[in-house]
Amino acid sequence: MRLGIWAPLPHTIRPEAEIMIALDELGTHGLGLPQDRSFRFLVDIVLRAEELGFDTTLVAERLVARDLESWVVSSALAVLTSRIQIMTAVHPGMIQPQMVAKMGASLDRLTGGRFAVNVIPGRRAQEFDLFGNGSWLADTQQRYKRMQEFIDVLDGMWTQKAYNLEGEYYKVAEGELTTRPMTHPRPPIFAASGSDYGKEIIAQYCDTWFISHEPGLAAYESNTHKIATDIADMRARAGRHGRTLGYGLSTYVICADTLDAALHEAAEMEQIPEANVAAKALGAGLVGTPDMIADRIRRYEDDGIACLMLQFHPMREGLETFAAKVMPLIR
Repeated sequence: MRLGIWAPLPHTIRPEAEIMIALDELGTHGLGLPQDRSFRFLVDIVLRAEELGFDTTLVAERLVARDLESWVVSSALAVLTSRIQIMTAVHPGMIQPQMVAKMGASLDRLTGGRFAVNVIPGRRAQEFDLFGNGSWLADTQQRYKRMQEFIDVLDGMWTQKAYNLEGEYYKVAEGELTTRPMTHPRPPIFAASGSDYGKEIIAQYCDTWFISHEPGLAAYESNTHKIATDIADMRARAGRHGRTLGYGLSTYVICADTLDAALHEAAEMEQIPEANVAAKALGAGLVGTPDMIADRIRRYEDDGIACLMLQFHPMREGLETFAAKVMPLIR
């Protein structure tokens, strides 16, 4: 089982004291440490995760949030880390895939082959219209068609010497990327989608599918059955294209000495409005004692999950607890 963490940018984690200060500084000219506080917080967590044996970190992208930009952060992490994989999020329609192929190849070389990309079709019209110069597509199927062409360009530019595409959204004529990725044949491509059209794209073009699940801890049992069924479905879809997929799961972790303590914390968190992102991820059920969490991780692994992307609160404390009490049980 590969273990990952969300790189703790302000919009990706439940607010904590240092992040609240960083948010004020990010939105004010002239305020901040000698180096941005949110970046120092993120670097400290990611470097500690690398030291503890975590395998990957996801650098999410939300351009309308008070955050640092994912590709800039990933470039900095590339030279500050030595082992952990850096997975950078990208929205088709914000930036041309030819440029992403070039940046991705560059990051793959800076990291010594530790780069991966997470392709997200997106759902925030404001973000696309502002940062994509009016590129929002209201039709879901159109967004997925653009995502398909985007991934096709990445794959083609990374693996072919003279790539061509006459697509609806992207056009490439004799496209040659003279700077090749270090990873052969190309960096891994991750994606998430619950729609039928999106699943077909992922089954045909991507390497790992992040599986969705229903929000809230109460949905855990039904989610485990749904996840196993969804994996079987995606294996069949990929098999029809002569491919195999990896499977990932993004989840929040609450590890406590007793089940009652963990459940109490989960119930409190689900009532906090600003915890909506983290609370939604409780549906995977990694809430309880170390033994219980390890058992559930092993169950997911038996079902086919090969990568967990984890969140904690407080981030540093939860990371240390998981590494000390759960990781020895599963590795």
